[in-house]
Amino acid sequence: MIAIIDYGMGNLRSVQKGFERAGFPAEVTRDAGKIMSARGVVLPGVGAFQACMENLRRFELVEPIRTVVRAKKPFLGICLGFQLLFSESEEFGTQKGLDLFAGKVVSFHLNGGLKVPHMGWNRVEKKKPSPFVEGISSGDYVYFVHSFYVVPDDASVIATTTDYGNPFVSSIATDHLFACQFHPEKSQELGLRILSNFGRFVENG
Repeated sequence: MIAIIDYGMGNLRSVQKGFERAGFPAEVTRDAGKIMSARGVVLPGVGAFQACMENLRRFELVEPIRTVVRAKKPFLGICLGFQLLFSESEEFGTQKGLDLFAGKVVSFHLNGGLKVPHMGWNRVEKKKPSPFVEGISSGDYVYFVHSFYVVPDDASVIATTTDYGNPFVSSIATDHLFACQFHPEKSQELGLRILSNFGRFVENG
């Protein structure tokens, strides 16, 4: 079973339905035991960084998340759930994140008439192979809605970048974790492919 972490915010049901369409059962839960015993874990997110961290603390989910990531359980972070994995965010002042990856979340400072939030379809540029982005090519379009982006200290984790005024990191991948700024559950066929890739990884290890 794939556990989708429920911390009172985010597009939980659409992520769950995305997995169902891809053929993989997923349960929305905030039960720490279920999260830690699940074969794969998903942290989605929509909203403000600080509010999400406060909810994770309130529901006592910070340590379960850190535990499953450090144990190298298959893990997927989506949008704000990607940003929360890093050390800190500059949204509304410096806010501490889960600190599972060194780096910070910064805001777009754009010229040339580009708007914030960055919203809509944009291309990814593939930076390294990963089972999580199998079948995804440079130039493929995925769907974004965000005003902030991640700057990892370790460039080796970068799986894809996207250009919006300047290139920014649109996903990272390790041997067990994939986290993306875009929304696979809103990215139609390519998004379902990413959810399927994650589901197969959970099943096969």
